[in-house]
Amino acid sequence: MAFARTAAARERPRALRWAPYLLISPTVLLITVFLVYPIGSVLYYSLQHYNLTKPWSNGFAGLANFREMLFEDPLFWTSLGFTAKWVVVEIALQLVLGLALALIVNESFIGRGLARSMVFSPWAVSGVLTTGIWILLYNPTTGIVRYLGAPEAAVLGNPDTVFGAVVVTELWRGVPFFAILLLAGLQGIPGELYEAAAVDGAGRARRFLHVTLPHLRDAIVLATLLRSVWEFNNVDLIYTLTGGGPAQVTTTLPLYVAQRAIDSKDFGYGSALTTAGFLILLFCSLLYLRLSRFGADHKA
Repeated sequence: MAFARTAAARERPRALRWAPYLLISPTVLLITVFLVYPIGSVLYYSLQHYNLTKPWSNGFAGLANFREMLFEDPLFWTSLGFTAKWVVVEIALQLVLGLALALIVNESFIGRGLARSMVFSPWAVSGVLTTGIWILLYNPTTGIVRYLGAPEAAVLGNPDTVFGAVVVTELWRGVPFFAILLLAGLQGIPGELYEAAAVDGAGRARRFLHVTLPHLRDAIVLATLLRSVWEFNNVDLIYTLTGGGPAQVTTTLPLYVAQRAIDSKDFGYGSALTTAGFLILLFCSLLYLRLSRFGADHKA
């Protein structure tokens, strides 16, 4: 009897060793269908000539699309350069302004709940609706810009002013994201640390530098990484605000992908552009996480 119970106890783990894999199999299946398959399809079509307007030339292209992209398409490099400028400027300004807002609404004052609601409300507005609001504000005859300069000035149609106008529009929507994440981080900092720093004679600036920022490090890294990916892939706001103009000066790489793949029906070349963007994002994200040591113990 004792031997039989021991043998059954040995067999039970063997019988259940596949149970965890069976439990996660639906998730693995969904990831395969909605993530792996689309990525594989893009990689496949990037190696094909697949243009609906030229069906006679469709077929295997090898690296021809990538060769054209790197050596024969100046708009690829122009859109990539603008995308890098767009991401750096937006993330830097959103981080600074979001941190400032988070510090303000973290303080105790009358009407703090209302102030937090007002600060966070733009984040709930879609990109298309945001552009609708700001197109009205930028209207040279009826918008607020008529009080800032000549009535005939069209900020969205002027290459010298359009970048600043688009940046301000996206700041209105993006700053609340940083404020939300950083406020959550601020509320997780023990108050005893500030009290101990004040007892040791640390002023407000030193408490911010040596207590607040170190405890917000991971939150800042996560927020900047997520927003960098989202801003890199930003299409809806720029498309509806400027359409990539004037003269293609606000064309980001994802917007150029949309123009080539959807407007021009050149899905093979559009897939090659998408693959390039994916590899750039993957490399930059891994490098950023490596350099920032996200999730590591920073106490040492």
